[in-house]
Amino acid sequence: MKKIITLCMKPTIDISSSVGTVVSGRKLRCRNPLREPGGGGINVCRAITKLGGMARVLFPAGGTTGNLLMDLLKKENVEHTRIPIENMVPESLMVLEESSGKQYRFNFPGAFLKESEWKNCLHIISQLSPKPDFLVASGSLPPGVPDDFYARVAHKVNKMGSRFVLDSHGPALKDAAEEGLYLIKANMKEFQDWTGRDVEDEMELKDLARESVLGKNCEILVVSLGASGALLVSKEGTERFCAPVVPIRSRVGAGDSMVAGMLMRLAQGRDLQDAVFFGISSGAAAVMTPGTELCKREDAERLYAQIKKTYRRVYPEVTERDKR
Repeated sequence: MKKIITLCMKPTIDISSSVGTVVSGRKLRCRNPLREPGGGGINVCRAITKLGGMARVLFPAGGTTGNLLMDLLKKENVEHTRIPIENMVPESLMVLEESSGKQYRFNFPGAFLKESEWKNCLHIISQLSPKPDFLVASGSLPPGVPDDFYARVAHKVNKMGSRFVLDSHGPALKDAAEEGLYLIKANMKEFQDWTGRDVEDEMELKDLARESVLGKNCEILVVSLGASGALLVSKEGTERFCAPVVPIRSRVGAGDSMVAGMLMRLAQGRDLQDAVFFGISSGAAAVMTPGTELCKREDAERLYAQIKKTYRRVYPEVTERDKR
């Protein structure tokens, strides 16, 4: 299996609990809390580990919550490298209202990084040895880190001869895409914000996605469509994949699980179509788990076998225009 490094610039401690009913002005007595490692790149690495693959996560962390994050990752046997910073890792809170099934999610700003700290992150990435085959950055940037940080990472990773995969949004995604990435994974809102255009229908989405690939923003673009599946665009053509129907318990971590499934298959040498199959399956498996829990391997593999069996091409032809 090829070497995967994930990058999490905004790690968190995810706290999840539940309460009968959320009522303002009252003291709400919640169930015993569950604490888990959180943040995009951390969750991608955790999911790869849960799926039976191997990866290591890099993240900046300080204070007592940084120590707790290290302990939580050790308990899950997740390989990790902590980059010391001054400020503490923040916590996030997810509360399930049992009476309605609604989730309430409270996210706090990431730890502030001084210029010397985020520049040290870039230095550590440039000195990785052995060089990773894939470096995957997932999540938004914390306070103090400039919008072009992922663009700087992309520049270094491209010079290293590694493949940079990005799952982010806003200016951070837009700046990084100008450097040219291996793979961009985005949901519909992130894709529309990036391109600055509203998509009216699926064929318009396909054409606009092709423009992004042919414009050399990335070699591969995967637009996740939630329950409708995903759109895959590469220089080889365009495919739309349907998602399996599963019981929804929580959507937390579905996107990171999807990225994890795709990257694990690519690192194993599987083709792109197979990678997207397993990515969709892993994302759907995460939806089946409660709270902030990620995908389970047995669910992902079962769903993978199911959608492979029932798959049909939505765009069966690869046109000459697609190839240009």
